[in-house]
Amino acid sequence: MALIYKAQLAPSKLELLGAWLPPQLWWARPGASVESVGAYRFDDPAGEVGIETLLVSGGDGQIVQVPLTYRGAPLESGEDGLVGTMQHSVLGQRWVYDACIDPVYVTALATVILTGGTQAELEIASETGVQRREPTTRVAGSGAPGVGVPPINSVTSTTDQRSTTIRAGDVELVVRRVLDSELVAGDARTLTGVWPGNDEPVVLALARTS
Repeated sequence: MALIYKAQLAPSKLELLGAWLPPQLWWARPGASVESVGAYRFDDPAGEVGIETLLVSGGDGQIVQVPLTYRGAPLESGEDGLVGTMQHSVLGQRWVYDACIDPVYVTALATVILTGGTQAELEIASETGVQRREPTTRVAGSGAPGVGVPPINSVTSTTDQRSTTIRAGDVELVVRRVLDSELVAGDARTLTGVWPGNDEPVVLALARTS
């Protein structure tokens, strides 16, 4: 269960992405506005790191996938993946990272894919109490409950015009950045998702173990 605070963010997530996305190889939309399409979250078992993946468009209908982590302090050696900082009216300053460099996200993604998990259910905390909220995007891993997930302590990643490949010990993950066509998964386990306007499951990420 992901607990989300009803809070003011400065700058907003889309404002942060508006500054960060233009240089990314897989964005290629200079000057385009960033529009939200959907989002899903994973749980951090330690409750310290927010893990959210945004699906956004540049207004041309093409959807890209942007996994983010939100931290209360800088990630050690995470400078290259820093999207920016924001002020959260409840939690204070938050450091926002491209989650593909963050071991907490990589562990969560591998676990969901390999064990057949789903997105975290959402609870919104406000002054009037806690309420459930339906996720805008639902995802599912193709693995099976009880499958072992190799330990992940450090990660390396490489990105091209379409995806980011993450290597973490015995696990290799591919996070699709551009969601414009079907992907042949071969022998890999997959994360698939549906979102508003798209009811057919789309492959969002792949996982292989050695």
